Amino acid sequence: MPATTLPPVPHYESASVTQEDIDWADFPIIDISKSSTPEGRAELAPIVRDAMRTYGFIYVVNHGLTQAQNDRMVDIADIPFSQVSEDDKRQYASKIKETGSYRGFKPRQFWTIDNGVKDQIEHYNMHHSIVEQQHPKELQPFVPEIRAFAEHCHYRVLHPILRLLALGLELPEETFVKLHNFDAEGETYLRFMKYFPRTEEDESKTKNVWMKGHTDIGTISLLWCQPVTALQIMSPDGKWRYVKQIPNAIIANVGDSMEWLSGGYYKATIHRVFQPPADQRGYCRLGLLYFASGDDEVRIVPMKDSPVLKRVGITRKFADEDAPTMGEWRRARTKVYGIPELLQRKDNVIEEQIVNGLVVKHYN
Repeated sequence: MPATTLPPVPHYESASVTQEDIDWADFPIIDISKSSTPEGRAELAPIVRDAMRTYGFIYVVNHGLTQAQNDRMVDIADIPFSQVSEDDKRQYASKIKETGSYRGFKPRQFWTIDNGVKDQIEHYNMHHSIVEQQHPKELQPFVPEIRAFAEHCHYRVLHPILRLLALGLELPEETFVKLHNFDAEGETYLRFMKYFPRTEEDESKTKNVWMKGHTDIGTISLLWCQPVTALQIMSPDGKWRYVKQIPNAIIANVGDSMEWLSGGYYKATIHRVFQPPADQRGYCRLGLLYFASGDDEVRIVPMKDSPVLKRVGITRKFADEDAPTMGEWRRARTKVYGIPELLQRKDNVIEEQIVNGLVVKHYN
């Protein structure tokens, strides 16, 4: 992060950590600082490999930013929601359905959750370069810090994870890194995201689901831990479990694109956002997220040269010649997410929609 004098920022006061008795999901904690040496990568690679095959999730610690730096970025993340006027938010609104891009503001009540209930999620999305788009004046003094944070996510967290995933497939460790260039065309996002409390009526109509179960679009998603417990993953035994928030840790998970690149070896895990425990209800949930996708022109085909895939086989979603590029898949999924015209399955649990000839599932 920049070492110069930093502009003041209002402090964001979050909820206290829950004291409820929670059935937590269980997945490994990875000390990413060990990945700086060949010996450390050799130690971590099988742990990450097995976690991303079984859960699709890991915790990342010792990533190089202090708790104080994390807290300041959370304070900055609240600026778009608490300091920018509604008129200016509209000026910087995302053209989601028109362009398949999240850049800018996504307003509340843009998506349909269930039974006609609209979402209470607001987010501000930035191209990972940060400087490639215009920002509201309230955010402009913090652009250097935000840019440094995005670079940290990309080079100090994402790239080490990608190296470990490549080693897990017995591929050259830069295999996936070469597909994720910071300066290439692509829509890897840094997102500031805020969930607002909902009415009891909306909670009842949606069975307390704030965002339906889904898999992410891209390759790797990074969620910086914050105190409000709401993220749940579908565990290998089929049960939904809350993800524990570890101070100054990052939750990393596999998305669709990485599952396909790995020939089905790594799993894009189903996760959702659910009503927080009773002692955290009524609070907003403010998050920092980094959604990584490969360079736009990368075609999402399995890594057939992997010795591991040659042994275990490849699971394809489509023929290689029909595979979309990263850009095509991202735009297609982004345009249709949250629309109510989904195909309801008979079991009333899974809804489906067709995107580029593929079935995309949403879990109630």
